[in-house]
Amino acid sequence: MSRFSSSTPAPDVVARLRAAGCVFAEDEAELIAATARTPEELAAMVERRVSGRPLEHVLGWAEFLGLRLVVEPGVFVPRPRTGFLIGQAVALARDLPGTPVVLDLCCGTGAMGAALAAGLARRVELHAADRDPAAVRCARRNLPGGHVYEGDLYEPLPATLKGRIDLLVVSPPYVPSASVGLLPPEARLYEPLAALDGGEDGLDVVRRVIAGAPEWLAPGGHLLIETSERQAAETARAVERAGLAARATGSDDLDATAVIGTRATAT
Repeated sequence: MSRFSSSTPAPDVVARLRAAGCVFAEDEAELIAATARTPEELAAMVERRVSGRPLEHVLGWAEFLGLRLVVEPGVFVPRPRTGFLIGQAVALARDLPGTPVVLDLCCGTGAMGAALAAGLARRVELHAADRDPAAVRCARRNLPGGHVYEGDLYEPLPATLKGRIDLLVVSPPYVPSASVGLLPPEARLYEPLAALDGGEDGLDVVRRVIAGAPEWLAPGGHLLIETSERQAAETARAVERAGLAARATGSDDLDATAVIGTRATAT
């Protein structure tokens, strides 16, 4: 029996996606058709997308900085704007000696760790952690050479990592609780609330990440944390209160903001 293959979606599929509000209906139809293995699976995938599920959950994968990453239903989908933070981390890594030790915290699918490892032209020691079991399953598939831990922030990490991390990259929940209801339905209904809701001002998890970072960073190590433009000043102040040198940076093109904290080198 020959394997089902349909690289050119039927016009009715495009029409259904367009009627459901999919702005890039033609592109989405092509991706769904290329991923489906049988006509029945194609029909089911189209139905899920028309019902409002994120395209990445329908496909079972997401594209991030040229990588195809496993994404299970209900897991946070990596955003293009996070690529800005990875670019900053890659630039900082150029000045690091030896094999950089990388931690992807609040890792979700492990997209940041995977992209950072791919972006460096040398071997890295890669670690990642998340509290969501489904996210951890995805990260273990996306980071086959890394160490992935399940638990709350730093809690599941081995003590041997303390004082050794060169690059600590974090895309934490930072949406203020009152604003979660304003998010697009794809995020609000189908992604975990814990990956979105950052508390009253959006910085509850951010502050906890920052407070714990100094004891895990190596001398000269960097914390790179994604936030929003309006939260950048307070995030930078929290980084400074933790004893790290802080600077904020951003990209208008990607609508991306990051705060970078650096531990002083040993004297």
